[in-house]
Amino acid sequence: MTRALVRSAVLAAALLGCARAGGRAQAPARTELPPRAHRAFHHPGLLSNASELEALRRRVAAGQDRAFEAMKQSPFASLDWRPAPRRTVFCGPYSRPDVGCREEKNDATAAYTHALLWAATGNEAHARKAAEILDAWSSTLAEHTGHNAPLQSAWVASLIVRAAELIRHTSPVWPAEGVARFSRLLENAYLPYVVGGMPDYNGNWELSMIEATMAAGVFLDDGALFDRAVAMWRKRVPAYFYLRADGTRPVAPPGTHRYDEQGALVEKWYGQSRFVDGLCQETCRDFGHTMYGLAAAVNAAEIAFHQSVDLYAEEARRLTAALEFHAAYLLGQPAPPWLCGGRLNLRRSPTGEIAYHHFHDRRGVELPLTARLIEQRRPSGTDHHMAWESFTHGGLE
Repeated sequence: MTRALVRSAVLAAALLGCARAGGRAQAPARTELPPRAHRAFHHPGLLSNASELEALRRRVAAGQDRAFEAMKQSPFASLDWRPAPRRTVFCGPYSRPDVGCREEKNDATAAYTHALLWAATGNEAHARKAAEILDAWSSTLAEHTGHNAPLQSAWVASLIVRAAELIRHTSPVWPAEGVARFSRLLENAYLPYVVGGMPDYNGNWELSMIEATMAAGVFLDDGALFDRAVAMWRKRVPAYFYLRADGTRPVAPPGTHRYDEQGALVEKWYGQSRFVDGLCQETCRDFGHTMYGLAAAVNAAEIAFHQSVDLYAEEARRLTAALEFHAAYLLGQPAPPWLCGGRLNLRRSPTGEIAYHHFHDRRGVELPLTARLIEQRRPSGTDHHMAWESFTHGGLE
């Protein structure tokens, strides 16, 4: 199926009860991709560029790298890993039911892990394992369905494209036909679920979709996809993280009209009516989903930075405020009564290194709370689209 055959249609999301009853759920909404616009991007050019990969190789060669050892000892790094592709991946709300969702995410994580191991050590067996996983899914997967199909597509595409970018541009093991088949996979089984965004949903969804679209744009050398993701990022990030400069109310998500009234806006922010610098739309939901959104926003900014677009600079105050605000409570600061009713649903996530590397190491911005939090949880592991950040960005020059 070619890009021209992808239909632009709005179809009903899958019903959980239908899935449990064994019925076939309807497909989620698919969006026609913009006309392709070829552009020459820097490669490898997602979360790690050539000079950063060389720094990782030097660090690994010197030995005593805890982050590398943690990654190498994980199940995802095993050369015995066997991919488990499916033609249809069905993901209900919170991946219930889960028909291939966990397997797909795990295989994407394994592919990225092996790609990093190849890049860091030069052991071609890891490059071949990454290519094996990429080929298994590109020759099998046809669709995502269920309520969480757009989010599943975003999380997995963000990870698996990182693996594909590294293997394609740093190793000789992946033939042209494999690259072409994987490109078709992105266009047919991932991008139609993410390029349209979902402004009415919680912000972590759309930010993850933006990251996936941007990563795919770079891999495909498609300027239209990349530009679309950049434009979406510029609108969605201000609607997800609050600054007092926004006024007395947060920015409404782009393309929505339901939050003109204060009550509707407070409901969208999980009952929070007092807004302070760094507060996130999902802070009062839980910190787990908040970190999904923060990680996606930062990952997209890192990709853009490697392509000479400095989104970080455009929203430096907003992103650094969000990092420090949430780090304070993750470090143990009690929640005041006005914040989420004085009760926070805390969960630490393996993210923060990429943002800290940019703002502190590249730009000299002091982020003391973020620094303390990162040091406590090093070396970081994996969680959805967050993977091995201590290894890829911790301690980079």
